[in-house]
Amino acid sequence: MITLALMFWFSVKHFLCDFPLQAHPYMYTNKGIYGHGGGISHSWIHCLGTFLVLVWFTDVDTAAQCAVADGVIHYHIDYLKMKIGVWYNLNPNNSEWYWILLGIDQFLHTLTYLGIVYVIVWW
Repeated sequence: MITLALMFWFSVKHFLCDFPLQAHPYMYTNKGIYGHGGGISHSWIHCLGTFLVLVWFTDVDTAAQCAVADGVIHYHIDYLKMKIGVWYNLNPNNSEWYWILLGIDQFLHTLTYLGIVYVIVWW
């Protein structure tokens, strides 16, 4: 049951952090520039969200370590998505590959959450 609860709260967290809390162009237009504050701030919003989810299910140290790992992984997934989009000029109105790339991005984030759940529940 804890696995289902964690995946539910990660889904809620992911929606909030990836959509309403990323609504500023500073974040979403600069994620393809490595080290830019826009991508870093977006990833650390995810880090904080993951910490807030996990602190209810595990100790503070484990929650913090998993949250930092999520932030770092999230940053690099988003960075690569943006770079690939630029390399191939993928936009929502010019290529179905834009949407496929977005789906891959979301799938990789879900796999990250499954990895975190594995650490929390079975490690």
